[in-house]
Amino acid sequence: MRETIGFFGGTFDPPHLGHLILGAEALNQLALTRLLWVLTPQPPHKPGLEISPAQTRLEMLRLAISAEARFQLSQVELDRPGPHYTIETARLLQTQFPAAQLVFLMGGDSLRDLPGWKDPAELIRLCRLGVMRRPSDQIELAALERILPGISAQVSFLNAPLLEISSREIRQRAQSGASFRYYLPEKVYDYIQQHQLYR
Repeated sequence: MRETIGFFGGTFDPPHLGHLILGAEALNQLALTRLLWVLTPQPPHKPGLEISPAQTRLEMLRLAISAEARFQLSQVELDRPGPHYTIETARLLQTQFPAAQLVFLMGGDSLRDLPGWKDPAELIRLCRLGVMRRPSDQIELAALERILPGISAQVSFLNAPLLEISSREIRQRAQSGASFRYYLPEKVYDYIQQHQLYR
């Protein structure tokens, strides 16, 4: 039986409960064999963004996903020089897992902006797209189909509880001394406290 492997990229600074809920819903709704968590060293669309060192984020991500056997850490973007584009990650994963069906997890806003990405037509040829909706998303698949023929057949929408949690808000809370304990897996919270991150 053909393996179905999802991949979910991000800076994960820090990884929080919202990320894990989306990952768990993707496993179940998209029938994924496993989900690769791909740490992005420096996102090309956010130049100049101040983020924690990659090894710090990698350790937090390792701790965050440790309870689910089908969640796996991928260093595919850490092991090569940037800039890191999704299409290049997809090509590398296709080489690593030639027999697998790849599913790229993305937000609805990213789907809307996909025509402006690098080589979007090849991306939808290599991968299915698991799209996480937000109420504010304005996605017109028919309009996207005119620009990227075949995209409609590659999109699966995910239904997941919407948690208004962001890594940026957690960093701000940590910096200001506000409570952020219950936004995170316990191991990640303990790591942040132990290493006095975001102070």
